[in-house]
Amino acid sequence: MAQYELLLPKMGESVAEATIIKWVKAAGDAIDADESVLEIATDKVDSEVPSPVAGTLVKTLFNEGDVVKVGAVIAIIETEAGAVTAAPALQAPVAVPTTAIPGIDLTEAKSESPRISNAENRFYSPLVKSIAASEGLAQHELDSITGSGNDGRVTKNDILNYLSNRKAGTPQAAPTQAVAAAPAVATTAPTPVASSTSEIKINTPNITVQAGDEVIEMDRMRKLIAEHMVMSKHVSPHVTSFVEADVTNIVRWRERIKKDFEKKEGEKITFTPIFIEALVKTIKDFPMINVSLNGTQIIKRKNINIGMAAALPSGNLIVPVIKNADQMNLIGITKVVNDLANRARNNKLTPDEISGGTYTLTNVGSFGNVMGTPIINQPQVAIMAVGAIRKMPAVIETPDGDMIAIRHKMYLSHSYDHRIVDGALGGQFVRRFADYLEAFDANRIL
Repeated sequence: MAQYELLLPKMGESVAEATIIKWVKAAGDAIDADESVLEIATDKVDSEVPSPVAGTLVKTLFNEGDVVKVGAVIAIIETEAGAVTAAPALQAPVAVPTTAIPGIDLTEAKSESPRISNAENRFYSPLVKSIAASEGLAQHELDSITGSGNDGRVTKNDILNYLSNRKAGTPQAAPTQAVAAAPAVATTAPTPVASSTSEIKINTPNITVQAGDEVIEMDRMRKLIAEHMVMSKHVSPHVTSFVEADVTNIVRWRERIKKDFEKKEGEKITFTPIFIEALVKTIKDFPMINVSLNGTQIIKRKNINIGMAAALPSGNLIVPVIKNADQMNLIGITKVVNDLANRARNNKLTPDEISGGTYTLTNVGSFGNVMGTPIINQPQVAIMAVGAIRKMPAVIETPDGDMIAIRHKMYLSHSYDHRIVDGALGGQFVRRFADYLEAFDANRIL
């Protein structure tokens, strides 16, 4: 008999940790090679971890809900083979808070810091404890901070907000204990709570649960989406510009070539790759839309990585990214778009495939909407929404005079961060995007 150390596998260049959401196997269970042992989650992507070897699961080293570093030993499997180990023995990994906080790199926390709790068994991450120690916070002060993280945990922003108010002389309210009781009667005054992603105080109303109401707990992905959307609205002053585009040439061209394209390439061609191709051209014309803002520093992106917002069967949203879209032709973009869309629907995306986007496209027309005001996908500074394509009467100018004709038209909605993108740039960008769509060559050959 030999023992095999099952490691948390590397899931992409930008992924340093994952949350264990479910152990598929328990101690004592037999495991076949390549059989799933547990399910993990990184940000929006859920995936399974298979065992490379056959054997019996002897021990699991983490609980469901724990966040574990990539490369850590997560389970011990007893095998029939000779001495086999996955890697040299590693130091026991330190679990970190289970709530992903946008804009905060949890890898800043020192892994060698011990996990300690106060008398109430309240968890503090190594990063929070380090900040508290450097600022000379006493334990009772740390205990008094209202936590906005998972299970009331104190986040980096919570302690920084506390220290800011402390220096300004503003008293802090002690945390309230959760008590199981009948729904409270709503009061007229909203209750202020601290945002986990900003120093802004949010007024949230008290909600009364009425007879016959159903209370539904958000799933993990919906919580992350909600947090990300609120954070984006707090961070970026949103402005949206609208343009109507005539896409008749595109509609006619696609209708003419789609059967031959599928027969030749083994892929269906939708409007999305055509929109992405036009977006790439527009970004090249206006490179200052392909940026991120870090305080007062503008980070101009070299790569053009287009995110495409996609609705999952659960109703949640995910944004897979077409990396280096400017280096692909229309056929290449089509293949990548189809592959990402299919694997998104089947929950097979890897963490790297939903990270690194520099600009996002969302198709609200797929739901029959004519336009929308999309929320920026941070840390990007702009997002384009394309509406439903509809047949519309339009005035056509000809050498023989004006005439009314039926044309295929759609609305484009461009939301941008007004801190860095002025109305001129934001408006010119969406107009140029429409120009590229309208100038599409109806006789194009692939």
